[in-house]
Amino acid sequence: MKRRLLGAIAAAAVAATTLTPTAAHAADPAYQVLVFSKTAGFRHDSIPQGIAAIQAIGSANNFTVTATEDAGAFTAGNLANFKAVVFLSTTGDVLNATQQTAFENYVNGGGGYVGVHAAADTEYDWSYYGNLVGAWFQSHPAIQTATIRTEDRAHAATAHLGGTWSRSDEWYSYRTNPRNSAKILQNLDESSYSGGGMGDHPITWCKNVNNGRSFYTGLGHTQSTYGETAFRTLLLGGIRYAAGWAKQDCRVETGYTPIYNGSTTGWSQAGPGSFTNSDATLKSTGGMGMLWYSAKEYGSYSLKLDWKMDGDDNSGIFVGFPSSTNPQSAIDNGYEIQIDATDTSDKTTGSVYGFKSADVGARDAALNPPGEWNGYEILVEGERLRVYLNGRLINDFTNTVANRSLVQGYIGIQNHGTGDDVSFRNIRIKELSGNPPQQPATIEAESYTSNSGVQPAGHAAASGGTTVGYIDNGDWVGYSNFSTAGKNSFSARVSSGGPGGTITIRAGSQTGTVLGTVNVPNTGSWDTFQTVTTSLNSNASGPLFLTFSGGSGALLDVDTITLTTGSTPTQTTVQGEAATSQSGTQIAAHGPAVGGQTLGHIDNGDWAGYTQVTANGATRITVRYSSAGPGGQIQVRAGSATGTQIGTVTIPNTGSWDTFQSVSANLTSSASGAIFLRFTGGSGSLFDVDQFTIEK
Repeated sequence: MKRRLLGAIAAAAVAATTLTPTAAHAADPAYQVLVFSKTAGFRHDSIPQGIAAIQAIGSANNFTVTATEDAGAFTAGNLANFKAVVFLSTTGDVLNATQQTAFENYVNGGGGYVGVHAAADTEYDWSYYGNLVGAWFQSHPAIQTATIRTEDRAHAATAHLGGTWSRSDEWYSYRTNPRNSAKILQNLDESSYSGGGMGDHPITWCKNVNNGRSFYTGLGHTQSTYGETAFRTLLLGGIRYAAGWAKQDCRVETGYTPIYNGSTTGWSQAGPGSFTNSDATLKSTGGMGMLWYSAKEYGSYSLKLDWKMDGDDNSGIFVGFPSSTNPQSAIDNGYEIQIDATDTSDKTTGSVYGFKSADVGARDAALNPPGEWNGYEILVEGERLRVYLNGRLINDFTNTVANRSLVQGYIGIQNHGTGDDVSFRNIRIKELSGNPPQQPATIEAESYTSNSGVQPAGHAAASGGTTVGYIDNGDWVGYSNFSTAGKNSFSARVSSGGPGGTITIRAGSQTGTVLGTVNVPNTGSWDTFQTVTTSLNSNASGPLFLTFSGGSGALLDVDTITLTTGSTPTQTTVQGEAATSQSGTQIAAHGPAVGGQTLGHIDNGDWAGYTQVTANGATRITVRYSSAGPGGQIQVRAGSATGTQIGTVTIPNTGSWDTFQSVSANLTSSASGAIFLRFTGGSGSLFDVDQFTIEK
């Protein structure tokens, strides 16, 4: 049994009412919540009702409550027992410096905070707490009825509410507006009551704080508030979010234009079936058709929308398709971001349907189950399409097919068929200005549309298991759907057990304008791959062609090809063995390694730090590695071996310690500090790290 703090554990003075929200979500695993209600200033007479209400909510929703006013509860050992800590109308200076540090570490390490009402009237001299709560209290008028407007109807705390909610409470104004630092869930209509003064007046919000989660609501002054079913459901959603069970996108959101929030003006139905439109919610019925926003075509943009499946249902969001009354046109000329609980990995939730699976681990960690709302962000920049689920990146896809260009197109939602019922809310979009940043466009080299002399070659270590092989001096390949227009960088993943050679990059034909050349060395074997890169120095356009030159016999194989557009990113490559600090590793000699050495003898829990490169602005890591062991994972961290984790790289077995492969992963945090690699996996030596590249 987990240890509980003894001492001032307050028993609720008021018996729980029967107005406990019925769980409308999948049962959460059992967990514990700490309710802290110490006051050093004004004391609310509703605190006992608040404790009783949270205890009743917990009894109905699989969490137990420890209520205390003893600040001694704030130790690392005790806080570790709780998934979330509720500050229930605390006031004044309630924690000393040591207790504050313990709580900071708890939240930064992944703990949850819930602030209720006067939690904003607490710890004015503790800057960390000011950021955590989101805004400090300034003033309030007399208790009166006001109208609350719901901005986010997908969050677990507010999904049960309509667009407006009229109720009586003590309405706080705040010293600062939290809109630029938190996701606003509710705001007050200041015209509905007297004494506001903020103008834009948030009242409930959530935010990410390092690895932790924060939820705050200004509601909760009166005793009667805690007997309201709607308020209890709001409080339950905030606790579930803070505890990590309800997955939500609590990133700051500004600059979006609604294109559906109850009105279907500008939308057109293509094909059979339709959508019902009730309570500012679209729900698919029949099919197979599509409701598309025919009022405007979009280029680079961020599209956000909320969706919910009732069970094992099917739908999707189409992007990048031309104007058409036939939904098949969207299927043939655009891309669908899938919503489907059960199918193959390239056709389930988060996939670019039929083209690229989501990162299944990241998707599963971010996904709410059927019956609960989820949020997508679909970010389109040039030909690059990224999918975020409840704020977490789960798919990063680049189009390479000319007739499916994402540079301009329409947006639509699918009604898949009878029984495939998916609901949508709050569809909004933000157009992105300026030139898109560098976007990689990668294709399989064996997907050529014309050639001379080459053949596909099977290699287990290759992407897709196949390369362009049997390349001799004078051979060439062409790619009619892979344009060189605007591209300023070329890279290719290559191998060579022969003499190597030169790849010449051309535009338009095998004798067209030369854009650049790159040399390919002998890599040690046909199954040992490296990446070669060169800048492109001409603005000629046309399909990509590669010509090959060198000595006699088979020169080299080409696995994948990448062309990039826009400003060239900064790339820093560091040898694995060049660690400036480490624990448990040793340098290992390997002939095929770059420089002949690797960071080796890596066991579970070992780590290595590299002051040569920082996490500041890092967006992607590529690791060259080998493994004859079980493989494992590399946690990419900022600042220290236990610092903020900004990405994870999965390392499989490569067949031998001398067989090297490369793998890439996105880095998704804005943390700063030197790069540290922490290694996890099974027993024994896991893998060797030859080198890694950080892209910014």
